[in-house]
Amino acid sequence: MTLYIAREASKLWRKVCMEISVELQLLLEKWKLLLAGLVFQYFHGLAARGVHYLHRPGPTLQDLGFMVLPELGKERGYISESVFTGIFLSFVLWTFHPFIYHSKRFYTVLLWRRVLAFLVASQVLRIITFYSTQLPGPNYHCREGSELARLPRPDSVFEVLLINFPQGVIYGCGDLIFSSHMIFTLVFVRTYQKYGSKRFVKLLAWLLAIIQSLLIIASRKHYTVDVVVAWYTVNLVVFFVDKKLPEMPDRTGGSPPLLPLSVKDKDSRAKEENHKLLNGNSAETADWRQRPQLNGKLVENGNHVHSEATLNGT
Repeated sequence: MTLYIAREASKLWRKVCMEISVELQLLLEKWKLLLAGLVFQYFHGLAARGVHYLHRPGPTLQDLGFMVLPELGKERGYISESVFTGIFLSFVLWTFHPFIYHSKRFYTVLLWRRVLAFLVASQVLRIITFYSTQLPGPNYHCREGSELARLPRPDSVFEVLLINFPQGVIYGCGDLIFSSHMIFTLVFVRTYQKYGSKRFVKLLAWLLAIIQSLLIIASRKHYTVDVVVAWYTVNLVVFFVDKKLPEMPDRTGGSPPLLPLSVKDKDSRAKEENHKLLNGNSAETADWRQRPQLNGKLVENGNHVHSEATLNGT
């Protein structure tokens, strides 16, 4: 038993090391776009902090969702954040599952490039929208009489740039249309819908997205319009941005790896080709088989011939 566990642990460690080696090579090539997407997350937080200085508390607007859904109250407001945290952490862990499991459908670095592209495009639209019109926040700390509803004039530019993290993010006001929580939730769900493999998990993910929407309204963190606009805006953004990005190579098929893993791997492949030729399986003999079309290029022997744009794309 101990020997079996040691052998399996050794195989798992080799697999993890192999995946790290491949992903690091991709990271060295794509780090600029990844870094730009991560840096924009700070600018998004900075923009949300800035609009808080413009926020003016007032009467809560008439809202259909507030009439239908009972208010959770301050004591149960954490439920919405707990569901969102669960969705966020689950998605992050899933994006790293190729390091351990054999079902390799994507490269983690390339997947996160796509996710950050979706997030940035949605957040740009969100910043433009909530700076266009400031609504009185429905959240408890944004209402009239709360000390956090209005931010005093900053003493220095550093006070703005540091955004009072994390309190400045949690207790923000004015960045309403449309919901940032729904941006992340819908981008994650859409990404798993395309690259995930478990049908049950896909159905559960969409169900959690609906539950998250209702909880955001019930906890009075956003108006119903903030959630509704997020649903159609984010889905449209993901649809159109995804069309513009070159498709990622699917690792579950018979296609060769995006990057060569080792010299030994290339040598073994060359030996297999030589063996086929020596046994009379020439290229002319294989030509009679049907060769499907892929993006205008022929596919030989069931192995995808990726274009330069696909190999270097997200």
